[in-house]
Amino acid sequence: MHIAWLGKKSPFCGNVTYGREITNALLDRGYQVSFLHFAQEETEEEKTWPDCQEVILPFLYKSQVYTIPSPRSSKILMQSLKDLKPDLVHASLTLSPLDFLLPEICEELDIPLICTFHPAFDNKLRNLQSSTQFLTYQLYAPFLANYDQVIVFSYLQRDLLIRLGVPSERLAVIPNGVDTQKYSPGSSSVNLKQQLNAQQIYLYMGRISPEKNLETLLKAWKLSQMKPENKLLIVGDGISTSSLKPIYGEDLDIFWLGFIADEQRRINILRAADVFILPSLVEGLSLSLLEAMSCSLACLATDAGADEEVLKGAGIVLNTQRVFSQLKTLLPVFSDNPDLIFPLKQKSRQRVLERYTLSENISQLENLYNQVLNKRTTAFSHFYT
Repeated sequence: MHIAWLGKKSPFCGNVTYGREITNALLDRGYQVSFLHFAQEETEEEKTWPDCQEVILPFLYKSQVYTIPSPRSSKILMQSLKDLKPDLVHASLTLSPLDFLLPEICEELDIPLICTFHPAFDNKLRNLQSSTQFLTYQLYAPFLANYDQVIVFSYLQRDLLIRLGVPSERLAVIPNGVDTQKYSPGSSSVNLKQQLNAQQIYLYMGRISPEKNLETLLKAWKLSQMKPENKLLIVGDGISTSSLKPIYGEDLDIFWLGFIADEQRRINILRAADVFILPSLVEGLSLSLLEAMSCSLACLATDAGADEEVLKGAGIVLNTQRVFSQLKTLLPVFSDNPDLIFPLKQKSRQRVLERYTLSENISQLENLYNQVLNKRTTAFSHFYT
């Protein structure tokens, strides 16, 4: 089967990781994959997959969240699909105007079209961030009904889209998955505890932007009067870095490591840490959380998006409206009672092994591909009989 994958390779975000992991896994299972992604032709990014044809789609603006394609990108996309002749197109939606044109393009070319819909959400609409994300869902819902299948990460997300009018038969729940052999407990080649003179390491890893609510974590850490031998590491970058780092960047127990492109280095940091904290106001299904759980960290995350579904019974679930007070209470408890961390470490790894492995994710994806193609074949044969 030949899959045309539409997504992006940069800047680094969950969408990029999702596209990379799925493409690698499909290639490993013998699929032919063509990767169509947004990049500038004059600065073409280094080819990632030697056995995968890559097509450059020009853009005017690209961020971790949004992409604005150039006016000619739709023509390039259509011509590329005509030339490639894939069996199926799978689009990892990049919150781009091109997302709305894809069903029309694929219908004209008679190519089945599947998408993965990533945007974060909070099913309870408790804050401005969740209200803003809800508008994104309202905008997309009428167009998602034109895709053959829409992949979402949780039943909460599925139910939200059904309420907005997307037919239930168009929605498939396939959670994010983690390579549990790569992201696994083990000794770290970076002895961070020795380097930082740390007894416990707490970690935030992800985008640094308002919806991630990192300032609340930093305030709670500062006011909790944590022991000096407990350290908080911030891994990532984003639009809020410039405003937060000057305020919280000079404390001896908070370390800003910035964006780390090297995956193995990120894994080593996860293995060296004890507790992972995700204070987001909105989420989809956080890959960073799953990676931390797979590396057997004790995890604290809010109930935004599908993260509550992931973590319930396997970690500490925070209420998005009481993140500060809950962290201010819990952080000293973990600091004074390190024995509480160990059982949470075991539970988090076990939860990922039970429900969120990449191999199971790919198997479900294969089944969906076959269902869509078989449905098209059946419909075609009925039309001519």
